[in-house]
Amino acid sequence: MIDTSPSLILVALCAVLMAVGVYLILERSLSRIILGFSSLSNGVNIGFLIAGGRAGAPPIVGQSEPSEMSDPLTQAMILTAIVITMGTTAFMLSLAYRSWQLDGNDEVQDDIEDRRLAVMAERDERLVRDEQSATDDDAAEVHDETEVDSDDRTVVGGEQV
Repeated sequence: MIDTSPSLILVALCAVLMAVGVYLILERSLSRIILGFSSLSNGVNIGFLIAGGRAGAPPIVGQSEPSEMSDPLTQAMILTAIVITMGTTAFMLSLAYRSWQLDGNDEVQDDIEDRRLAVMAERDERLVRDEQSATDDDAAEVHDETEVDSDDRTVVGGEQV
């Protein structure tokens, strides 16, 4: 039977790569974002490797016992993740190169349209809050249509029931 307990070094390496990747992705420089994305994807690949358990026999039927084989799904997931990471990194590198050609730097700038929309959303949110408080005040003044008179009879819409 294969020992499936993860190696502590691999777990620590996965955590460090993912933490460094997230930190670098939050930077404003495209080159740091690309390095962070690569680091994060390598951390995820190591996480897949940890999830697959310890190495075992090749997953070929007839060469070894099924209980001793390594998990082929993990290998397929890592290979797919590597291909997707390579394509995404190539695309981000082309964006960074184009940004360098146009602006002379690779800093991500705030978009003026985003700022304008954020100001409009904040203004609309204040209007909605003001309207909501007015509606709450109106609702507090409305009384229940069913009232009980002094004879313990219920009055509904002006008629006694």
